[in-house]
Amino acid sequence: MTQPEILYEDAQLIVCYKPAGIATQTKKLGQKDMVSILLNHIAQEGTGQPFIGVVHRLDQPVEGVMVFAKTKQAAAKLSAQMKDHSFGKKYYARVQLTEGKTFAEATGHATEGTLRDWMQFDRKENKSCVVEQPRKEQKNVNSKNGVQEALLDYRVIKEEEKTALLDITLHTGRHHQIRVQLAHLGTPICGDHKYGNAAGGMPELCSYHIDFIHPVSGKTMTYDIKPRNFGIAF
Repeated sequence: MTQPEILYEDAQLIVCYKPAGIATQTKKLGQKDMVSILLNHIAQEGTGQPFIGVVHRLDQPVEGVMVFAKTKQAAAKLSAQMKDHSFGKKYYARVQLTEGKTFAEATGHATEGTLRDWMQFDRKENKSCVVEQPRKEQKNVNSKNGVQEALLDYRVIKEEEKTALLDITLHTGRHHQIRVQLAHLGTPICGDHKYGNAAGGMPELCSYHIDFIHPVSGKTMTYDIKPRNFGIAF
């Protein structure tokens, strides 16, 4: 079993690095995921009955820093932070640009701003897409059909000839949200063959920062990592 890369651990939670290609949690038999890896880690420590609570998720091909709860009480408190949007999440995304154009020229957007879209999830295809904003009288109906608001802030921090590096603050956690919104903008993430035109590989998307309040001590916990799956040096 793969050994987890632990950034912080106490009796309440584990902060760790999730490699690209490893699922957060899966029902597929024989496929390792972060939950089974961490349960095995706790069992090896021999510190009691293993429990791992999933507080948030990352797409299987996406790398990044994550926090998991080790008790049901911690899981409930951390999940509450996710729901009230007090749980901070930031990402780096390397995107493709139209040849010969800057980000602003390729998208018609400033190099810093907010993307606000409406997204719908297709469970059968396991894909999401941007759809038209529902009218007021349709919002309650559409929310039941998987149409939800998607909101993120972005800032271009580096541009090269055919790519740009974006720093993204995520405000809503929709299915494949960053990948879908950036592809809809006309700047798909490099390496993303699901929503972009990559032939294969992993999307160059990394959850590099999380911050939250410790469920017991009340202290602010902040963790940052450097991406390992990128074509741009950090």
